[in-house]
Amino acid sequence: MRAAVYDRYGPPEVLRIAEVPVPLPGDDEVLVRVHASAVGAVDSIARRGVPRQIRAYLGLRRPRIHVLGADFAGEVAAIGAKVTRFAVGEQASGTIAPRFGAHAEYICVSENGALAPKPAGLSHAEAAALVDGTALSFLRDKAKLHAGQSILVNGASGSVGTAAVQHARAFGATVTAVCSGANEALVRSLGAEEVIDYTKEDFTRTGQTYDVIFDAVGTSSFSRCRNALNPGGIYLTAASSLRILLQMLWTKAFGKRRAMVAYTGLRPAREKLNDLRYVTELVMAAKMVPVVDTTYPLQQIADAHRYVDAGHKRGNVLVTPTSED
Repeated sequence: MRAAVYDRYGPPEVLRIAEVPVPLPGDDEVLVRVHASAVGAVDSIARRGVPRQIRAYLGLRRPRIHVLGADFAGEVAAIGAKVTRFAVGEQASGTIAPRFGAHAEYICVSENGALAPKPAGLSHAEAAALVDGTALSFLRDKAKLHAGQSILVNGASGSVGTAAVQHARAFGATVTAVCSGANEALVRSLGAEEVIDYTKEDFTRTGQTYDVIFDAVGTSSFSRCRNALNPGGIYLTAASSLRILLQMLWTKAFGKRRAMVAYTGLRPAREKLNDLRYVTELVMAAKMVPVVDTTYPLQQIADAHRYVDAGHKRGNVLVTPTSED
């Protein structure tokens, strides 16, 4: 099968298409023919090997994981002898995070992993765009966001941000979105009531305060956002650092305003599976829509990474490994 591989850390040019063996499913595994898989910030970070502490997992000098990609949608091509949840030919979507391997034509997933039937009526690209549970985990599990609260989403037009806006509205919160002016119509269509154009205004200096600030792109900080939080408010960031870890510990013990970071990809597969089912319910109830910016054929994986690296994507970027997609 074809896969996008890399053997050294670096720019998008380190990625190349190679022939690798098709994985064989074990007794409790499902072999999925991948029709679409997401290319996101985590893939970019892993490709670059920066920040360097992630190399403790990926490989100190060279990557020991050669195929990136975690979120996908496709068709069940084969099943193990003990598999009962899926049958050959079924459409499915899921994630193998924190592992990688979805930027390939086939992938093996445990039957008990984060794999669910693809939402009816969605394309494979749209289904793959809905798999990432980062926003849901932050807002529901960390912030305990609920009706009547106010939330500001920084980076609201990206893949995590567009999901965050929709989840926040589903929880009944009032949403302020921070993005470029060009994306105002998009985030308003997803449920944002107020929009701040970051190219013209600093959201930390408007005088407005919020119950929750979710920095989906990691371009701000708790120190900058502190005065924009209501007493008892929570600052969430998807960007890990030693500073935010120390701030999380300090504010938990002493602060009137909390700082939090979470590693949502490390959650148990059962939790991620429940998230997939929940998102499917939202889609079926017309309370959530996938946001797909661009799709690339697998052979243009380097172009997909360049686009993600540029930091201006609207929603999700995906690659389609199978030729008919």
